[in-house]
Amino acid sequence: MKRGLTAGLFFVVLIGVWHYAYEAKIWSPVLVPSPESVGRYLWDITGDGTLWSSTVVTMKRLLAGYLIGLVAGIPLGFLTARVQALRDTVGVLALGLQGLPSVCWVPLALLWFGQTEGAMLFVVVMGTLWSVILATETGVRNVNPIYIRAAHTMGSHGVHTWATVMLPASLPFIVSGMKQGWAFAWRSLMAAEIYVTILTGFGLGHLLHYGRELNAMEQVVAVMLVIVLIGLLADKALFSPWEKFLHRRWGTGK
Repeated sequence: MKRGLTAGLFFVVLIGVWHYAYEAKIWSPVLVPSPESVGRYLWDITGDGTLWSSTVVTMKRLLAGYLIGLVAGIPLGFLTARVQALRDTVGVLALGLQGLPSVCWVPLALLWFGQTEGAMLFVVVMGTLWSVILATETGVRNVNPIYIRAAHTMGSHGVHTWATVMLPASLPFIVSGMKQGWAFAWRSLMAAEIYVTILTGFGLGHLLHYGRELNAMEQVVAVMLVIVLIGLLADKALFSPWEKFLHRRWGTGK
């Protein structure tokens, strides 16, 4: 409760400073809009349904690509950690491609898939996959060998050991990778929506792009605020509960 009040007070002060700087003409209103104009724009697109429809389109694309990245990345991470040949190939490839900026995948996606949903899905998957592989590999390689030997002593072998010993022990690393993958997926999708134009789905990235095209800074800032808010809500709803549970379960919490 106290943390929530502190955060609320901070944002109130931030908006107050923003309003004062705008009224004092510290910067050009063409470059930075007033809080009131941003609020009016958000009110308008909320009222006519544009904000809701764009958010739904974007979240569908994000979740589809993110889940594909998880389904492919976690097993690949396990195999990469346990098989030396994969560690020397897939592991090195993942390490190199994780540092590739998300926007670099967009030209390749456009050449392969054209202006389609497939291009966006490809970019999001590429943004998610490599960080999940690396996090899972790191988690498995950091599992205490004593756990595995103890499981073998009690008759556990093969898939049973992976599912009941190695997976739970590496969960803190996997959840961190999932969180990082979510952030990369967001960045990838925004890059894809800015450059890939599809008439069948108008997402938040398209609102951001057309705000730039029309020099509508209140639209650009408003959409950026919505993206930040969705990111915060996702972290609080999806990842923070998992992290708190794992800290309590593994005895690393305060």
